[in-house]
Amino acid sequence: MGSFEKIQEREGGLKRQLTSRQMTMIALGGAIGTGLFLGSKFAIGLAGPSVIISYAIGGLIALLLMGSLSEMTVAHPTSGSFGAFAEHYVSPLAGFLVKYMYWSCIVLAVGTEVTAVGEYMKLWFPDVPSLLWVIFFSAVLIGVNTMNVKVFGTLEYWFSSIKVFAIIAFIVLGAYIVFGARTEGTGFQNYTAEGGFFPNGLSGTWFAVIVSIFSYLSIEMIAIAAGEAKDPATAVKKAFRTTIARLLLFYIVTLALILAIAPVSQILAGGSPFVTVMQNLGIPFADSLLTFVVIIAALSAMNSQLYISTRMIFSLSRSGDAPAVFGKLRTNGAPVNALILSTTGIAIATVVYAMFPETAFTLMMAISMFGAMFTWFMIFVTHWFFRRSMKRSGTELSYKTRFYPVGTILGAVLMLAIGVSTLGTSAFNMTLIFGLPSLALVTVLFYVVKRRKRHSDPGTSSGQGEESNTVRKTAVVPSENSTNSTVSSRLSAAPLTDDDENDLTASNATSAT
Repeated sequence: MGSFEKIQEREGGLKRQLTSRQMTMIALGGAIGTGLFLGSKFAIGLAGPSVIISYAIGGLIALLLMGSLSEMTVAHPTSGSFGAFAEHYVSPLAGFLVKYMYWSCIVLAVGTEVTAVGEYMKLWFPDVPSLLWVIFFSAVLIGVNTMNVKVFGTLEYWFSSIKVFAIIAFIVLGAYIVFGARTEGTGFQNYTAEGGFFPNGLSGTWFAVIVSIFSYLSIEMIAIAAGEAKDPATAVKKAFRTTIARLLLFYIVTLALILAIAPVSQILAGGSPFVTVMQNLGIPFADSLLTFVVIIAALSAMNSQLYISTRMIFSLSRSGDAPAVFGKLRTNGAPVNALILSTTGIAIATVVYAMFPETAFTLMMAISMFGAMFTWFMIFVTHWFFRRSMKRSGTELSYKTRFYPVGTILGAVLMLAIGVSTLGTSAFNMTLIFGLPSLALVTVLFYVVKRRKRHSDPGTSSGQGEESNTVRKTAVVPSENSTNSTVSSRLSAAPLTDDDENDLTASNATSAT
């Protein structure tokens, strides 16, 4: 294959305005959403108190994933991220599958967040149809994502700050109640009070890992945001380190405290475990305050997911694997056409919510899970190919994970096992039923697009971006303060006019319309 610089050049034009602080908060914003505030209840129902172990296993996989992804991202910061890495280091088909499956996963995940917003607004406004809230908040966040990335980053920073502050406050309060006040009915005896620590056996603990993966989903978006970071190498390394530590603390410590404060039966009888605990303690207005935080969490995650799904379809367009119209940029650097396409998850969620109001959240979570699990699995596979390529070419990486090769192999095996396990629980049996045919369909689409490329450019026999799978002697490994390839820096230095956008799109992506 050729140099990775070609991929970075074709994805140029996005503005580099995100700081490392904003990138950290963007990742936290995506990962701390309904998976923690609402999905954790579902996980507790599967595993009981042993859900703590479930989230620890999910956290281990997330840690290994972030290590693998950080290496590749520091070497090649681009908005196509792990999709572009798979295309370059594994095969064009692998890149095509990763980008489309991840995009579909995130688009559907947006639907789970907006469904949760509608559900929680009913607590305050029971007479107002949830659909109105879905439409209102969707319009606001779509508007934010049409602005430049700095506006998005600033809003997401404050969204995430509210969530982080609320979780820290909850941890402090919970710790005081369990270890200081020792209120009656609270304590670690609740771990074994109703059916023991493993009420549904080890299988229940393992099935809850599936929910934990959904909860941690979106931590990988730091790698996508690196394409718009001011100093990608420095920002990525800092964001990776702080994000994984905070996520593990927030998820595992909060779940441990929730289960110590309220028995499992009481948690399952309520809505969000956080709200249930506050109601159980009788703290005035605490449940309303936490409901506000849960809504902010869902809006924040939805905002982040709209951002990353837009960048992924933008990358597909620039590689010629999606219609060229989705690779166009406004003068402020926002890929608005790609954003419009990425809002389809909101429409799907609205229909699902109208048809299945009681099970809409879990159904949307189940069908979106396949894309997430496939993407995480392929990130580990791609990292294996990446490291082998670096070794053969004699390239010295400026940033290395400590977990290769054991962590890379272990992560891939665990993700494969989790994928197969979805067949064992009724809540997630739609994951593979929906996912495998989707994967087959996208594979067929790849060859259709490939053939169309070949016909549009008879001089190429293998299509754009598809070269022989040889060792890359020209791999780009920037220093810590490097920002991107020369061309990408030049492109992002000046705003593109509409004419510039059309020229850039025509030269870097073959129209599939």
